[in-house]
Amino acid sequence: MRSWKSIGLMALAGASVAVLTACGSAPIPVATNFDYATQQKARSAGHWDLMARDVVAQTLGTLEGVGVARNTAIYVDLPHRASEFDRGFREFLVTKLVQSGVTVLDNARDADLQLSYGTQVVVHKSDRPYFIPGQFTMLAGGLMAAYGLRHEHLDTKLLATLGLAGAADFANSINAGGPTHTEVILTTSVKRANQYLVRKTDVYYLEDVDAPLFLKPVVSVSNFNVVDR
Repeated sequence: MRSWKSIGLMALAGASVAVLTACGSAPIPVATNFDYATQQKARSAGHWDLMARDVVAQTLGTLEGVGVARNTAIYVDLPHRASEFDRGFREFLVTKLVQSGVTVLDNARDADLQLSYGTQVVVHKSDRPYFIPGQFTMLAGGLMAAYGLRHEHLDTKLLATLGLAGAADFANSINAGGPTHTEVILTTSVKRANQYLVRKTDVYYLEDVDAPLFLKPVVSVSNFNVVDR
């Protein structure tokens, strides 16, 4: 015989379905979150080194896939009005390429390929939720839901497990410094003449105070007075 608690839960679920069915239309799209995802944060020059390592590894893999030999001469272009990050990132790229056995030239004229990159700093004005339940919490929550459906009750030990999982996610968020208002979009390309052979775009969090490292320097313009004699 089903318990009154089970019957009550079934009635509540049926009522919820009825309400959702009745609300089958809306004047504007309803806002939802994307699926759970992680995003790395660039907090040091050492992280720039790791970013360059990732770019070089994927770039060489793509070039190999399209039949470009490892010893094909390549030039790494420095962006116009380079930022602090631009200059450092180029050094890391050249180093990683040379260490990988790639022929890197110091001029574009004699190179068969040209690797270029660019950044776009994005600053959000909206609030940044500091902590969002992540993989540990969702895993524990799923186990709790399954246990509750099977035994029709929530055990104190399972609640403690969920609390510890939430603490683990919170600790990970603390260690990473949490999400910030500032992000950088990094796009890397390799071209042969006018043809793109490789194209890679990544997004990283930045500490808000570190944004100037990724911004191009401001060019000062002097005003001159023209005197007609």
